[in-house]
Formats: sequence, C-alpha cells, structure tokens
Amino acid sequence: MRTREQLNGVLAQGGGGTHQNRSERDSFAGMYAERLARLWAVENGLCFGRLDLAGESPHYIGRLGLSDDDQTRLLIDWRAPVAQPFYRATPAVPMGVTRRRHLQTKGRQVVGVDDDLLDLDRLTEADRATLNGEAALLAALDAKRTGRMRDIVATIQAEQDRVIRSDLNGVLVVQGGPGTGKTVVALHRAAYLLYTHRDRLARRGVLIVGPNLTFLRYIEQVLPSLGETDVLLSTVAEMYPGVTVTARDTAEAAAVKGSLRMVDVVARAVRDRQRLPRQPIDIKIGGYTLRLDQRTCEAARNRAARSNRPHNEARVVFVRHVLGALARQAAKALGRGMLEEADLDDLREDLRTEPAVKTALNRLWPYVTPQRLLIGLYASRERMSYAGLNAAEQDALYREVPRGGDHWTEADVPLLDEAAELLGEIDAGVLRAAALHAEEELAAARRAEEADRDSELTYAREVLELTGMSDIMDAERLAARHRGDDVHLTTAERAAADRTWAYGHIIVDEAQELSAMAWRMLMRKIPTRSMTIVGDIAQTGSVAGTASWGQVLDPYAGGRWREETLTVNYRTPVELMAVAADVLKLVGPGLKAPESVRETGEPPWARRISGPGELARVVGEEIVQDGRLVVIVPVSRAAELGRAITSSVPGAVAGPTAGALEAPVLVLTVTEAKGLEFDGVLVAEPGEILAESPRGASDLYVALTRATRRLGVLHTGDLPAVLSRCENS
Repeated sequence: MRTREQLNGVLAQGGGGTHQNRSERDSFAGMYAERLARLWAVENGLCFGRLDLAGESPHYIGRLGLSDDDQTRLLIDWRAPVAQPFYRATPAVPMGVTRRRHLQTKGRQVVGVDDDLLDLDRLTEADRATLNGEAALLAALDAKRTGRMRDIVATIQAEQDRVIRSDLNGVLVVQGGPGTGKTVVALHRAAYLLYTHRDRLARRGVLIVGPNLTFLRYIEQVLPSLGETDVLLSTVAEMYPGVTVTARDTAEAAAVKGSLRMVDVVARAVRDRQRLPRQPIDIKIGGYTLRLDQRTCEAARNRAARSNRPHNEARVVFVRHVLGALARQAAKALGRGMLEEADLDDLREDLRTEPAVKTALNRLWPYVTPQRLLIGLYASRERMSYAGLNAAEQDALYREVPRGGDHWTEADVPLLDEAAELLGEIDAGVLRAAALHAEEELAAARRAEEADRDSELTYAREVLELTGMSDIMDAERLAARHRGDDVHLTTAERAAADRTWAYGHIIVDEAQELSAMAWRMLMRKIPTRSMTIVGDIAQTGSVAGTASWGQVLDPYAGGRWREETLTVNYRTPVELMAVAADVLKLVGPGLKAPESVRETGEPPWARRISGPGELARVVGEEIVQDGRLVVIVPVSRAAELGRAITSSVPGAVAGPTAGALEAPVLVLTVTEAKGLEFDGVLVAEPGEILAESPRGASDLYVALTRATRRLGVLHTGDLPAVLSRCENS
C-alpha cells in the first residue's frame, strides 16, 4: 500500500517543471513501479519461514526483505546472509537455531505450520507447547504437480543452498541425477546472484538457457515469485534475432552441424564468396571497355584479407583496390595520362555508380547475410565439397532453397551465429540507402490505403522482400520506425534483440544437450566466463550432446571451472528409481543413480497392449485426479499415438503447445519432456525408444524418471529385459 501511494504521488506531479524535475520524477516513478511489480509477484506466499534463535527475537524469512516506517526489520530476504541457517542448519550443526518453522500460506492466510527441532536442549517450555507437524520437505514433494514449477525456496536443502550461494566468478557446474533439484538450484542461484551482485548484473542481465519452450513456460513464474522480474529466458533455438526455428534435423544432420568441424566449414563457405574470375571480365562503359583480370582481383582480395576485417566490412578494401585499378584504366582510355589522387578518387566514385561495375563487384565480393550463406551452402553439393564436407555429410545437410520462408532448425542457430561473426555488419551506407528506399516504399503503400497496425506490418514485410532486405532488416522495427514509436526496452528485451549482447551471468539447464557449436556460441555471450551449468551426463540424449564437462569447458575456461554434485533425489520414489537404475547401467557401467528419500508403496508396472486404441483406453484409466499425467512416446510414433490419445481422452494435448502445461494429460517425446515432472508417467513402446537413437538408453532413463508418484510401461512387442522389475499388470 505504501509503495502504491508513493508511486501515485509521483505520477500526480504531472509532466511540468524543469528538465531536472522531470528526470527525477521519472527515476522515482520507475523505482516505485519496479518495487510494486516485485511486491505483487511475491504476494502469494510472501513469508514462508521463521527462525528461533537462542536469546534472540524470531527472524521471519520471506521472498523479499521488508521494514516498517521506523526501519524495523519485519521480513528477511531469503538471500540475505542472516537467512542462511534456515537452509543449512542441522541437528548436528544447529548454527544457533533452536527451531526452524515452515509456514504454508494461501494468499495472506497461514494454512499450515511444520517445525524442525534442531537444539532440543535450548527449547523453552513455551516453545515446546507450540510444536507443529512434520518437516515441510516431504509435504512439498507429495503435493500434486500444477504444470508450473513449484517455488520450493522454503525447502531448499543444505547441499543445494551451498551451491546457490557459491561465488559468482568462474564457471560452476552442478552435476546431478534426476530429481536432485538442479533446476531449483539454477533458478534460486539466479535470484541470489541478482540480489547479492545487483550493481554488477543489472546492467548486463542474466540469461537462463533451457532445453525447450515447454520447460521455459514451466519455470517462468519461479523467478518473479522470488522477487526477480527481469531475467531473459531462452532456448538455443531463440538465440539468433529474426530467425524462427520451424524444422527438425535428422540425427545425422544434427551430429554434423553440432561438430566443431563446422567452424572451418563456415569459414570456407565465407571464403568461397570471395571469388576470382576464371576469365577476364570486360566492362563496357560509354565508348570504352575496362578489363578486370584475375591478377588484379587476387591483389585486391589479398589486401582485404590483410585488413583482418569480417567479409562484409573487408569488402570496402576489396572494392577500393579494384576501383582504383579500373580508374587508372579509364584515365588511360580517356587520354588523361597521370591523374592527381583527388582526380583519381573522383573517377573511382564515378565508376562505383556504373551498373556494369556494380554487377562485377557483387559477383566477385557480394554482401552476404548469415541466412543467405547457409541457404547457399546447403543447396549446393559443390559448395559443401569446397567447404570440406564428405559425401555422407553432404547427404545429411543437403536441402533445396526453401520456398515461402526459411526452414531453420535448432542446430542451424549456432552456425548462423558463427557466420555472423565471420561476415560482420553490412556497410552502414548501404543499409541506410536500403532503409530509406524501404521507408519510401512503405510510406507510398500507407498513402495508397489507410491500414491498421497488422496491415502496416504486412506492408513492411512485403517491402523488405521487394527490396531484398528481408534477412537484414526486421519488419516490426521498420513499421515502428515509420510510425515513430518510441518504446522503452528493458535490459532483457534489449539483450534478446542484440545478437552480440554480453551478459553478466549465464545459467544453462539440461546443459548436457548442447552441441559443441552451441557452446561456442554461448561463450561469445559471456566474456567474463561467469556461468552456472546444470545437467546430468547420464541423461544426454542428443547425438551432438556433451560426453564430459571437461571436454566442453576446458577449451574456454581451463582452470576456471569447478564442479558440485547433488546426490539426493527428492522427486522420484525409491520404487521407480530402482527400475531407472537398471537402465542407467546400459548408459554407462560406472554411473550411479542418486539416492531417493521417499517411498510411495506403488510399484511400477508393465502391460502388453494391442495397439494405439488400447493405449488410449489405459491412458483414460490412469488420469490422476487434480494431478497431471504424461505419456512419453517414441519420436517415430509421436504423431500416430498423439492422435489416438487426443481423440479419445478429453482434455488431452499432444506436443509442446501453449496450453500443454494446463492439460491433465500430455503426450510428449523424451526431448520434449526433459526438465519436467509429472504425478504419473506412462512410457509407451520402451523398446522403440531404446532402438531409435544411439542414445536410446539415456532417453529411456529420462522417461522413467519424470514421475513423482506412479509409473507404468505399455508395450506391443516384447518388454525390454532391462525393465524386468516392472510388475506385470
């Protein structure tokens, strides 16, 4: 209420006064608005704990710190050092805490209280009379899934809290098996770092990279509930502004594109656009002919290469040298003899505007965008061969020039980023001229027909297509520029629109799935190497994924990375983890599953079914009341089984759609289910999941460990022997 009144008071001052007064008013308004947004974000469950310390008044722990008008501390921010005992104190090391109380709230009402006794000897008689309930952890684990990650800041355990509060500098790897709270640690670490190092991180921002869009929707409410409202969440597929991923690679293509060999392949593809003429080029201008031979072009190319500029920026050097050679020929043809440098410059500029000269220059050293480079590479076996790809690799990557838009895959994004580094920016003068031409075309279209915002955006896209600028300029920005919009962007919004943005800290979840090229792209975005990487090597499903942390980190942060291991599984019951542990032996004989902390008394089961129809019937029977059920299917059967289930089971949703998290029944592939958890899991056709990928055992391991309560296996063929612990149903 006080913050709202302060904001209203500032806004009531209006827009008058001196420039300084307006600046101060805007600063205070922004500060109060940000504060109000954080308070609203954490309003549900603002206070969740109390610490009773010997000889001191109780400390109340919450999502934000609050004081009254007299600056008396009412609530301690969970990230503050004084709150650490709430997570780290144990009966063996009580840290001065006699009792730790967990408060469960609904809105502003306390609906449950659980106490942990840490120092019984120091407990007063009054304290003994007010003891309540069990510890909060198992209560949180038993709660049904809601489709959004539960904010379990109140139940962070000691080993997790140690990782969350680890030093900002360097690369921290958090290795942990299924259910060990890796994502919880990652998100709470982001909130903790922003609280502790706000001055350092607020300006550059924090990037959180997740495995898929469903996962990002799953966690998107956690940081606001912890008091942070301006962190960028992204997948690898979203990291190249202006490019939308709409296609999926084959395993062979993903493996090729993810390899570091593509660094040299992309570099060769760029050099291939710096051509030498096989035969001299004759350029007719007026009554005379100029000749551009290979020797002149080679000298110009060498000079451009020595400039150490990216391709598009080095074009200026190449063009200047070629125009100089042509100008000297022209002077001789015109009988002018030796010219002064100023006269030669004038003649050079005259030649630059000649259509025949521009055509020749564009053939020899064209402006190239990353999109055009890759499209041209994939569509030409000759270019792929020149770039160093063998016949099998060419078969994996070949595709015709797409019609009606580019069909990009996630593995293309790091390659586009690599190409952008080598190509550089297109000359500002060229962009200005093209932008001016595009704006003139857009203005003419607007005058011809009065259009609303959607039509204006359509016009902008059409104009950019007609002017050849569709992969250089953004239609939304062109339309906004024409309207004169002046939109204030947050740090996260500015970072999302800027490919070259350098972040203050990067957190990568399910990091084992990133290819070598994706790691290379990420490292460009964090020159300080301040990173938190969470994942599990045993769950690597991508053929281009990570085999070891040292393999991917040593080239970039040798000696500057450290590893912490989470060992306790809070999610998967003992009965289910025993089955998953058998599969883990197929992944690697030396791998060890995390220890589960709870049992449910519900053993995993297996059932042979006749086909998709019976599968749908079983799914309907297994729906968890007030909970969520997922059916994990092989990629090759996803469409077929998804249709069978959604057509028969009310409310069922197939695939990572926008409404997936609210659906009572969800049909996903293993990749789509990564990082998520559900009350019940049905694994369909486990034999096919094992067989359809070189990392099939890892995929099955992931599928079996998504459940918090109940697991069933449905199969039409023989049940894989590794699942023999599942009871026949």
